[in-house]
Amino acid sequence: MFKVKLFAASFVIALSAAAAAQETVRVRGVIARADANSLTVKDRSGETVTMVRPADMNVSEVIPLTLADIKPGSFVGAGAVPQPDGTQRAVEVLVFPEAARGTGEGFRPWDLMPQSTMTNATVAQLEAAPSSAPGGHKLLLKYKDGEQTVIVPRGTPVVTFKPGNTDQAALVVPGAKVVITAQVKEGKPTALRMLVGRNGFTPPM
Repeated sequence: MFKVKLFAASFVIALSAAAAAQETVRVRGVIARADANSLTVKDRSGETVTMVRPADMNVSEVIPLTLADIKPGSFVGAGAVPQPDGTQRAVEVLVFPEAARGTGEGFRPWDLMPQSTMTNATVAQLEAAPSSAPGGHKLLLKYKDGEQTVIVPRGTPVVTFKPGNTDQAALVVPGAKVVITAQVKEGKPTALRMLVGRNGFTPPM
């Protein structure tokens, strides 16, 4: 079995030749340095990671919303933690733009925090959350092969995103907070996609 390992400055990823084209990791942190060819990020553990910055790297700007922006029929990605009653308690919710409906549909483990999950699905029902989460939402999220009940407490970060490729000069700058999906290409850690917040905003996913 091959494991992905992230070390301080070297960002060493141990992969087999067969798996290298498939394995990705997410780096969450703050841009320390950016130029036309590379990105250096101080990740949330305090370690420093340097990656190749391809010319075609996809950049999306993450934009804050409110709980009221989650509507019946919205396609969302809910990062959550399992609860003893079988529900999921959201720690963040991404409302996908309509053009991105269906992205990553399903339910899976997520690496935001220990035991966290991600549900990408349509809001089939929306009602007031139970008394344990006053002011929040209770969502029934349905996807192709199943459904999850997600409690979204008041104050949970809710966001969406928009294309940021044409605004990279303003977005991809030292101090910007990012979530980068990276992969080893030609033996080098390489950024594939970036979610970035403007003016210090933190992408919560």
